[in-house]
Amino acid sequence: MSHTRSCFGALCHQKTAHKRNPRSFQIVLLLLTAAFLPGCSTRQTQPASPYSTWEVAGGPDNIHYSTLTQINRSTVERLKVVWEYDTGDASKGSHMECNPIVINGVLYATTPSLRLIALNAATGKLIWSFTPEQDQNELENLRSLALTPNRGVTYWSDGSDERIFFVAGHNLYSIDARTGKPVPSFGQSGHIDLREGLGRNPEDLTVTATSPGVIYKDLIILGSALPEDLPCPPGDIRAYDVRTGRMRWSFHTIPHPGEPGYQTWPPDAWKYIGGANNWAGMSVDEKRGLVFVPTGSAAFDFYGADRIGDNLYADCLLALDANTGKLVWYFQAVKHDLWDRDFPAAPALVTVEHDGQKVDAVAQITKSGYVFVFNRETGKSLFPIEYRKVPKSDVDGEVTAETQPFPLLPPPFARQEFTEDTVTDRTPAAHKAVLAELHKLRYGGQFIPPSYQGTLYFPGSMGGGEWGGPAFDPTSGILYVNSNELGKIFRIVPRPRSNGTMNSRQLYLNNCATCHKADLSGSPPEFPPLRNIKSKYSVRQIETFIRKGGGRMPAFSQLGDAAIHAIAAYLATGKQTFAKYRWNEAEMGPWLKYRADAYIRFLDPDGYPANKPPWGTLNAINLNTGKFVWRIPFGQYPELAAKGLADTGCMNFGGPVVTAGGLLFIGATDYDRKFRAFDKDTGRLLWEATLPAAGNATPATYEVNGRQYVVIAAGGGEWGAPSGGAYIAFALPD
Repeated sequence: MSHTRSCFGALCHQKTAHKRNPRSFQIVLLLLTAAFLPGCSTRQTQPASPYSTWEVAGGPDNIHYSTLTQINRSTVERLKVVWEYDTGDASKGSHMECNPIVINGVLYATTPSLRLIALNAATGKLIWSFTPEQDQNELENLRSLALTPNRGVTYWSDGSDERIFFVAGHNLYSIDARTGKPVPSFGQSGHIDLREGLGRNPEDLTVTATSPGVIYKDLIILGSALPEDLPCPPGDIRAYDVRTGRMRWSFHTIPHPGEPGYQTWPPDAWKYIGGANNWAGMSVDEKRGLVFVPTGSAAFDFYGADRIGDNLYADCLLALDANTGKLVWYFQAVKHDLWDRDFPAAPALVTVEHDGQKVDAVAQITKSGYVFVFNRETGKSLFPIEYRKVPKSDVDGEVTAETQPFPLLPPPFARQEFTEDTVTDRTPAAHKAVLAELHKLRYGGQFIPPSYQGTLYFPGSMGGGEWGGPAFDPTSGILYVNSNELGKIFRIVPRPRSNGTMNSRQLYLNNCATCHKADLSGSPPEFPPLRNIKSKYSVRQIETFIRKGGGRMPAFSQLGDAAIHAIAAYLATGKQTFAKYRWNEAEMGPWLKYRADAYIRFLDPDGYPANKPPWGTLNAINLNTGKFVWRIPFGQYPELAAKGLADTGCMNFGGPVVTAGGLLFIGATDYDRKFRAFDKDTGRLLWEATLPAAGNATPATYEVNGRQYVVIAAGGGEWGAPSGGAYIAFALPD
């Protein structure tokens, strides 16, 4: 009966008895189950408080907060591993970034190869596993699934029907939560194709989702993860019927004719521009019927001559009517984005003190290190925002926005400008080398546009804030956010022109080098290197990659068979040939004039960040006042710590969890593989454990049979770190 409802499960829905004395009712239920049904399911009634459960990714309101107190400042030092589940399917470069959810004693999560699993949340024992459908004739399914991260799953129930929704490849699956089997009545035999319904040929599109959808009534509302370069689908926000999979509404983030915001793009941009998508997740206010949706940049990221204008609703926080998808209000953080400044995480639904009153607000972090806080109903900012003039572009055809918004409070949680004083002083040699490189670049504050020379932007596209998102303590009004401080360099590079035929290397440079580099070195973890692809795949298999796309890679079927074969043969053999080429600037528009040499990490000669530490921080910000409570370096490089450089901080991915027990739990740090608990009031380290691979995921905390657990996915795989596939659960000794 491991995957069926507890024999007394129906009693949990008797609301009258539950309301009279919820705690005593739960105790009686547990005693009856333990005494008379020792072999029955482990599915148990969760505590009554919404913040004591973890039934949605990020916890209720996406504030990463729990009222559980069994693990607290006094007891945390006794935490130990109580179970570990090895998924068995980690591979080199794979990720496991899932924030698990726990429903009635069952933990639901995904594995590095995107299997969906159900575990006994008290023991870690596997209850069932579901492997997504794979077309063996489409190699991209096998490879892109392993490298596309998944950050959570979604649970829905009407009391009798229980389902788990998750995305693998281009399919949204509806899975019976009890059996692990697809629900036949949903879409086509349990799944729907996310490439459909976007107004373009589905076979030419690459669409997936890395963050879970949200539930509102009988809808699952979902964003998408899309390619960074053109061709790219539009980032429509879509709501589907949870029972049938039928699309009920869609919001066009690139407006169609007659829709508000259409004038902020060139005419008909909705037909050819892509992106402006919600890849970071969203949050729903059930009471108000609002869904809050942060969006990303338009494609392609670094040159926008084909999308002159402010480009609504890219880089916006949207408040949509969850019933209809109609726009209620919006805020655009970056106009005409040329910096890949996507909103990186789902917003937190917070309640704060403002002008002497309690205000229900929505807090949104950014890659640049800002926190924006808005009234949920009106969209009015709770803190002043100043619009400042920013530098103009000198790249041919580019027109940057005249002004950009800067919040005056809270202060940024990441440094905002790279100067000569920022250059590393780790060693004299490193300082000299970085300073020399800096003088070759354009650098300074925010919004310096891309250039032929090369522009350093700081912090880079991996943070400040990142996809792990913040935690918020509703009892104090304090927001906790981890941050990265690493610069990125990008250059605008002319694309080779086409006269009907093109050399295979030129074809590669035109279509692949923005992400995978001219020297095939890639930019891990976002984009893998291709130097050794010939040792893994045949020419035919590489052709399949190029034609079908996958993950963040566009589908390039429109290149034509000859050009696709030429690129594949070049990657597999290094030999250069000529092929007919279908695209040219006159047909496809001005974006083909340039590509970007982007995603270049600004490092010193030894591979460490080129700026002075801290390279990663953990921050506590009071949203009532807009002021810092504390800030500390977060993480370390073990080899530097051994030499006395222990407080450097390091790159970190995955968010924190804050508890009523006075603790802040967070993994995230790449290089030291630590899972830590801090005193939430002071930032003092209280406990740590070393994981088998970096915990690049937000942990979850929950209670089963009166015992509190904290669990984290140890998946690693970021920035060349070893990959793993284990879920590790900690609890106090019995």
